[in-house]
Amino acid sequence: MKVTRKIIQIDEERCDGCGNCVLSCAEGALIIVDGKARVISDNLCDGLGACMGECPQDALHIIEREAEEFDEEAVEKHLETRKDAPEESKTMPCGCPSTKIQSFAPTGNCRDANVPRTQKAAPAQSALAHWPVQIRLIPPTAPFLKGADLLVVADCVPVAFPTLHRDFLAGKAVMIGCPKFDDAQDYIDRFAEIFKTAGVNSVTTVVMEVPCCSGLPTIVKKGMEKAGVQVPAKQVTISTQGEILETR
Repeated sequence: MKVTRKIIQIDEERCDGCGNCVLSCAEGALIIVDGKARVISDNLCDGLGACMGECPQDALHIIEREAEEFDEEAVEKHLETRKDAPEESKTMPCGCPSTKIQSFAPTGNCRDANVPRTQKAAPAQSALAHWPVQIRLIPPTAPFLKGADLLVVADCVPVAFPTLHRDFLAGKAVMIGCPKFDDAQDYIDRFAEIFKTAGVNSVTTVVMEVPCCSGLPTIVKKGMEKAGVQVPAKQVTISTQGEILETR
């Protein structure tokens, strides 16, 4: 049944698809499609505008128009459906393809035998076995975290250390982030959830010698403490010239 009521209107020209409104909508009425916010269904939007204050582009406004009545039962069913969706298929609300969970099969002997010799002489291949790699984008339930040897890397390390793939990454699940610019408490909470649920086998933290990197091993440690577990851990410090300064 349609009635005249208040409901959200989205200015597509202003909307940049940041996804902030999606996160702030308790009813799950918003989604990002083709880089723009959309109302999934009128009956899911309560018209109260909780999402408006989160829009940096002022693309959301409340208007009055004819729309389906707000339906709390439909909202509950919608939220349950989202909750039951397989974690592997979930992406962040921004709709960015970079958040899609992927695992890469290692090159086997047969496959390797088919690589031309000229290619085999090329520079070392990537040892990355999954995607995404950013700490903030990896859900604690990601399948590649199960029983993994975890490699936690400050995001400046791959630039300074030329053989990261060969010396550290092979056979590990990697998580990359910056302890200076990112949310430390969010990192702690995320690692705690990982340590609680994933059965991580070991953790190697690789940081730069600069002071702002020193927080990353502490974040990992606090995550363990919050989870109430002890995981074998190692810390490696890299110089700005790309040398291993310390391993402990």
